Amino acid sequence: MRRPQLDIQLKTPEQIEKMRAAGLVVAAALSRMKAAVVPGVSTADLDAIAESTIREAGAVPSFLGYHGFPASICSSVNEQVVHAIPAADQVLREGDLISIDCGAVLDGWHGDAAITVGVGETRPQLLRMAAVAEDAMWAGIAAAARGVASGKGRLTDISHAVESAVRKGGRYGIVDGYGGHGIGTEMHQDPHVLNHGRPGRGPALVPGMALAIEPMITMGSPRTVELDDGWTVITRDRSVAAHVEHSIALLPDGVWVLTAPDGGRARLGDLVTPRQPAGDSIG
Repeated sequence: MRRPQLDIQLKTPEQIEKMRAAGLVVAAALSRMKAAVVPGVSTADLDAIAESTIREAGAVPSFLGYHGFPASICSSVNEQVVHAIPAADQVLREGDLISIDCGAVLDGWHGDAAITVGVGETRPQLLRMAAVAEDAMWAGIAAAARGVASGKGRLTDISHAVESAVRKGGRYGIVDGYGGHGIGTEMHQDPHVLNHGRPGRGPALVPGMALAIEPMITMGSPRTVELDDGWTVITRDRSVAAHVEHSIALLPDGVWVLTAPDGGRARLGDLVTPRQPAGDSIG
């Protein structure tokens, strides 16, 4: 059987600038939600913060209404991995671990990012897992930057870098069936970006590509189950999960982390494109 041809949308520098604007809206929303994560806050409260922040910026929540999704964020707590629906009766408790996924569309261009946050005093093992997921995400982004700079990079270089960082970090499950994706005029585009695999395969990493890199890892098994609501994905063994994400753009002179307030400079240094202004940040 022939593999279907991927439809990868390449962006112009001007279009990437528009994606950066959308990315900064997402960054602002996540920053405000992170500050609000305390025991006693409901996931519906966080959703309200996200929607108001996004709309105040003149943008629209990407998730709201997407294939019928009823909220502006996915708020996945503990064994919930991804796509959990915010609810007024889901109140955060001391020691919970919450992953917040948020998207915004501004002038027709999407931004998408996720963070994992401990609620109050959280077990060090859980915070360590969240840190490993974040390190793995940045390892994948760095691999993308090096790949486009060398002209020899392939999509699965990102996947391999993510997997290697997770394996180096400890004995964690890398969630089956979920990963990153292309992003642009739609929230989800080709290509799918796996969080595991051998390097040197798949489409070439070229300037103009925009990708969402999003590791999802667990304290136990990588296997998951979708609940009857048709959205919420949980770990099959009920182990706690972490999910982080950034949207990036590849340019001839480096990578631009569109949903990071500093464009990725603190973590990536000279791998970040010089077009990223040193003072660029969320308002």
